[in-house]
This record gives sequence, structure tokens and C-alpha cells, in this order.
Amino acid sequence: MAVGLTATILGSRQSAAAMAEYALIGAVGSPIFLGFSGGVQVITGPTGGYIIGFIAAVAIIGIILEKTCFTIPAALVANTAGMFVTLFFGTIWLKIHLNFNWNSALAAGFYPFLIGGFVKAFLASWIGIKARRRLTRISLLSDSLFKAA
Repeated sequence: MAVGLTATILGSRQSAAAMAEYALIGAVGSPIFLGFSGGVQVITGPTGGYIIGFIAAVAIIGIILEKTCFTIPAALVANTAGMFVTLFFGTIWLKIHLNFNWNSALAAGFYPFLIGGFVKAFLASWIGIKARRRLTRISLLSDSLFKAA
């Protein structure tokens, strides 16, 4: 859900930079990945495709929102697309890394995450748009106060 929230609030460039930094910080050993793990072995391990997929997903989510509008329905479409991007990267990585056939890769890395992915896409869309609107208002207010002073 954090991936979708990041993209919905920040847009494509800033969220892609944030996810790339996340992957880099984790790759150098900070325990920020699942289960408080870190290191290059996580990126090159079975779940590495999902982590790399986060970068592509936020870029896609941000681009869709920037090309359409930052509304909850548009964010839902964008976050759903981002979910599929992440699952696509993760499933392909599992297939290659674990030498799975397509059925096994889909059964292990795609299908089990669909329902949760849709729930997270909805929550990231709703919370993300609400947060973006509030942050925009706060930014506009502080800009007007700064100019008045």
C-alpha cells in the first residue's frame, strides 16, 4: 500500500526516486525489507522482482495520474495498474530465479496477491488523494502566508 500511496501523493518522478532510494538503502544492508531484512541478497533473491517492480509501478501510477487527474477514480485505475506492474515483475523474477514454469510462477507470485492488491489499490487511492489534497492546501496556505509577510 505504501507504494501506491507514495505515487498517488508525489507523482511519477518523486515517487520513482523515493522507491529507487528505498531499494538502494535496503541493498546496502539497512533492514527495511520484509522481515527486517536487507542486503543485495534480498534484491537478487526470490522477492527482488517485486522490489524492482515497485520502481516501475510508482512511475506508471504517477504518469497515469499526471496525464489524467488526481481524483479517486483515476487513482484507483492507476493503482490497479501499478499493482499489476509489481506482480508482473515479481512473477517473472520468480519464474527465472526459481526456474518455475509459468503455472508455478503464477500460483506462487501472482494469484495469491490479487485480492489484497485490489484492497491496497483502493485504500492507497482513497487515502492518497485525500492526503494530496490536504498537503496541497497546506502548501498553498503557507505560500500565501509567506508572500504576505
